[in-house]
Amino acid sequence: MTSSAPKKPAGRGSVRLPRGAGARAPQVLLALEHLYPDARTELEFSTPFELLVATVLSAQATDVSVNAATPALFEQYPDAQAMSQASAEDIEPFIRRIGLYRGKARNLAALARLMIERHGGEVPNDFEDVVALPGAGRKTANVVLSNAYGYPAIAVDTHVGRLARRLGLSTQTNPDKVELDLQKLFPRERWIFLHHALILHGRRVCMARNPQCAVCEMAAFCPKVGVEG
Repeated sequence: MTSSAPKKPAGRGSVRLPRGAGARAPQVLLALEHLYPDARTELEFSTPFELLVATVLSAQATDVSVNAATPALFEQYPDAQAMSQASAEDIEPFIRRIGLYRGKARNLAALARLMIERHGGEVPNDFEDVVALPGAGRKTANVVLSNAYGYPAIAVDTHVGRLARRLGLSTQTNPDKVELDLQKLFPRERWIFLHHALILHGRRVCMARNPQCAVCEMAAFCPKVGVEG
């Protein structure tokens, strides 16, 4: 199978990085490496198929809720072949406690069938092919390709986007444009780590509400964009 790395998001003309972003980026990376040296995804999976399913389920849901649902789901449907035989109604009871579960059940049933039809039941090792799967998108493709196949990628979720703006690394609100800014600022070989470490910091310290700036190791150089008080 021919593989391809994630394509860069489309450019955006003359929009520049925030002032001082280039100087802050190495400080951010150093702090994250100290705080989260073993940063990795908190989604639980053992195969690329399980990772793909878990990532689709994680949209607008917590990893905790996904991890609580997937053991029984994967026992019933361990691979694309098994899930392709299921209807959305068959899948729904396993994921009922996850947000938007009805739409996700429809996507998983369709996704599994498409994997059988186009990819022999395997998770494609190609960015555009993953994006084309029902329920997937750029973030899902970045997560799957980086964690399952080792492609350098920065998947921008709500945590990564929020921290990129607070730390003065991007002014963008569009995830694709945030991704492009971060790609410019950080070494390619650290993109996967950066994604996971920013998520952990966003969950544990730099929360959306009441960020814990007083105990944050990045407080000395963080511009705290959008933080009140």
